[in-house]
Formats: sequence, structure tokens, C-alpha cells
Amino acid sequence: MSEMLEIVTEVVEKICKDLVTKETVDLLEEGKWATPLWQQLEDNELLKVAVTEQHGGANGDIADLLALYQLIGYYAVPAPVLEHTLANFILEYVGLAPFSSITTILLSEQPTLTLTNGRLDGVVQHVPWARIAQQFVTFAKEGEVLKLITVDLAQAEIEHATNLATEPRDTVSFQQAKVAAQVEINEQQLEKLKKYTTAAKLSAISGALDKAFQLTIRYSKEREQFGRPIHRFQLVQQHLAILAGEAAIATTAIENMAGALVGEREQFEVAFTSIRLDEASKIVATSAHQVHAAIGVTYEHSLQHYTRRLWAWREEGFTAHYWQRELAGDLLQVEDVWAWMTTK
Repeated sequence: MSEMLEIVTEVVEKICKDLVTKETVDLLEEGKWATPLWQQLEDNELLKVAVTEQHGGANGDIADLLALYQLIGYYAVPAPVLEHTLANFILEYVGLAPFSSITTILLSEQPTLTLTNGRLDGVVQHVPWARIAQQFVTFAKEGEVLKLITVDLAQAEIEHATNLATEPRDTVSFQQAKVAAQVEINEQQLEKLKKYTTAAKLSAISGALDKAFQLTIRYSKEREQFGRPIHRFQLVQQHLAILAGEAAIATTAIENMAGALVGEREQFEVAFTSIRLDEASKIVATSAHQVHAAIGVTYEHSLQHYTRRLWAWREEGFTAHYWQRELAGDLLQVEDVWAWMTTK
């Protein structure tokens, strides 16, 4: 961990500890979000961690963002921190200027927007935080050409919707909207963008996995049955061991993936991590709820904040199923499968 990254994570974690409580996360149930937290992050310029110095940022890289996203997942932060910072990182990657106003992003496998003479038409579903964002970064097709575009959401019709975790996932409609900026995306850039967006989601999932594990450890020490804490029972210990293993695997996988992305040596780390964390999400959610029993699914307990996010996030964006298809396609092109597996 670099010195800058260590400072950033310490400050962000302190802010989250102070401002993100169960009541803060529950604001989503009322259609609200953590505006004081956003203001604190903005005042401390933590939303510009991976923005270049040219645009007033700290010149961080994708590894800095992924470490930030692990904290976002760990605290179930009810604010568009991931979307805003990732959008700006991607904009600079393709040569466009970042935004200071709230920005959201959605890059999908099958773009549904069409671009004609700088005007945008179409409908996009499941857009994170569209209702409070000013700018939207997404894909659009102009004929057969794929473009990354930015558009002002004041021109859109927005229908409110949520995912399983009650996070805003709105439907956004455009009719002859004026595009603010656009750039053609080649195949190499497209692969990078897919991996960056997937890595961001996986980092948040890793944080949520760890928090579910920590909540389960704490509960097993506090809850007593037959006169002793339940963590002393063999069956509970088995669940805790499974949770510890999955949490460790997730953390290590994210570290390996971040290192590969920064070192420009990423081939299949994102795909492997996506597939493995998809499995970990199912295992952790199951074991955590087994230990907590009925209380874990209640509104009054925090565990449901994290397991609902695990279930929701694993179905969003470029999923494990997408990366399984990509890997299968690569496998079909090789003659020596053993050599392919042992050299990757």
C-alpha cells in the first residue's frame, strides 16, 4: 500500500465510521441518501483521488479506487461515491474531462441508446443514482460505431426504481437529447472499460463480504445458548471457518486483480475474480444467515444490508456469467488446454 493510499483509506474509514450508521443506510428505505457524508468526502477532496493533477485531483490509479470501493462496500455507503469516481476515472482514460457535479455511469454489454448527429434517443434501465446525478456516462451506438458519451440528465425523463438493496436503479429515457461529449471506443479500450467497471463492483462486493463475516463473528460471541456463547458450538465454528476462508480469498483476489490492472499485465484476473466472488457471495450470505438465524433477515439487524447488496450487486453490470462465457470462448480457441491453464 502506497503512502497516499494509506492516508486516503484512513481518512475515508474515519469519515465512514463517524457518519455511516445503520440509520444512515436505512435512509434509502425512505428515498433519501447520505448527503452529509458526500459533503465531507467532497470537502476533503476524496472524490478526486483518481483524478489527474491537471484537473485538480491527486493523480491516483485504479488500485486507489478499488481500495476506496472496498470501504464503500464494507460500510454499505448510501451515496454514489463509486459511480461518480469511476465515471471520472473512465472519462480521463478515454481523453474526456471529468465532472465536479454528481456523475453516474452505466456501461452495459448491449447498449440501448442510439446517437444521430449529436442527438441521443433511447431508454436505459437500472441506472444507479440517476435521480440525484447531473451527468450520465454511458455507451451509445452511432450506426455500428460504439461511443462513450456524456449527457446532462436534466434532458432525461427519469422513472424511480431500486435494486434488492433499495439502492436507486432508475429508468432513464432520452428523446433527441444533446450529447455533451462523445468519443469512439476501440476494441482494446472496450475490454479495459469492461474490466474497470467489473473490478469496481467486485471491490465493493469484497467489502460487503468482509462486513458480513465481521458481523457474524460479533453476533456469535454475543448470542448465548444453553449457557454459553454460540461460537463455542462445533457447527457454528464450522460456519465461521467457512466465512473466514471466503473473506480471505476475496481480499486476496482483489489485491491480485488490482496489482494486475495497475501493472498492465491483466489477462484473466478480472474474470477469475468475478467468478470466484460470485461463488463467495452465495456461500457467505448462506453461512452468515445460518449463524444469525431469523434475526439476520429482520429490518432491525444490519446483516441484511450486506447480504441484500451481495445478492443485488452480483446480478449487475458484467456478471460472472458474462466472464464465464468470455473464458469459455478463449478455451475453445486453444489446442492445449493444460498449457493454457498453467501459463495464465
